[in-house]
Amino acid sequence: MKGLAGKTVLVTGASSGIGQAIAIRFAQEGCNVVLNYRSDSEEAEQTAAIAQQSATEAGHSVQTLLAQGDVAQEADILRMVHSTIEQFGGFDILVNNAGIQSEFASHELPTEKFDQVINVNLRGAFLCARESIKHFLAQHRSGVILNVSSVHEIIPRPMYLSYSISKGGMGNLTKTLALEYASRGIRVNAIAPGATITPINESWVEDPQQKAIVESHIPMARAGYPEEMAASAAFLASEEAAYITGQTLFIDGGLTLYADFRESWSA
Repeated sequence: MKGLAGKTVLVTGASSGIGQAIAIRFAQEGCNVVLNYRSDSEEAEQTAAIAQQSATEAGHSVQTLLAQGDVAQEADILRMVHSTIEQFGGFDILVNNAGIQSEFASHELPTEKFDQVINVNLRGAFLCARESIKHFLAQHRSGVILNVSSVHEIIPRPMYLSYSISKGGMGNLTKTLALEYASRGIRVNAIAPGATITPINESWVEDPQQKAIVESHIPMARAGYPEEMAASAAFLASEEAAYITGQTLFIDGGLTLYADFRESWSA
C-alpha cells in the first residue's frame, strides 16, 4: 500500500485474532510495529516473530516492540505510548483493536461486567486516541487512527448489551475525532468486521452446527478471515485512502444488507 513503508504503527490487542493479522500485515507493508498485549507474552512474542519474518519475505527490514498493558488502565496506556516514542522517536498510526465481550441477559448484567467491557472497548480506545492525537500535534505530523469496530456498531446484539454499546460509541468516536482534527492532518476511520474466524468466536467457529447457523445469515455464506480485515486496515491507513476520514468500512460478507430479506416477502 502506498505510503506505509517506514511508518510506525501501534496496534492494541495485537497478540491474536484480527489484531495479530493487522500487526503482521503492517510489517509486510514495511512498518515498524508496536504490539500491545495484556497478559500472554509468549503469544505476543510469536506474533512479533511472524511479523518480522513476513516483513523480510516482503523485502522490508522492520523493527518490532512488545508493549504489555491493559487498555482499561490509563497508566498502562501512558506507559505504552511513552515506550513507543522512546523506541522509535514517534509513531504515525494507531490501531485501536483491543476488545472483549461478555454474555448476559441485559436485566442480569452485573455492573462490574458492563464497566469492564466499556472500559476496554470504548474508554480504552478513547484514551489511546487522545494520547496519539497529543503526540501527532506535538510533533506537527499527520497521523492516522483506525478503530476496529464491529457490525454491532449498527446491529443490536441481545445478550451482549455492553459490547453493542461500546461499538456504537466507537462509531461516534470515529466520526467526532475525524471532524475535530481533519484540518490538523489527522485521519480517523474504522473497520467493522462481521463474523470472523478468531479465538474470541471459538464457541461457534469450532462447532460445525453453530458455524452453519452463523453463516446462514451471511449473504456470501461464509465467515471472514482476519487477513481480510487486515487488508482493509492497511488500505485505510495508507496514502491510497488519503481523502477518507470519519468513515466505518463494514467488512461482513453482506451481513449488514438485511440478509434475512434476501427473498421478497411483500409486494
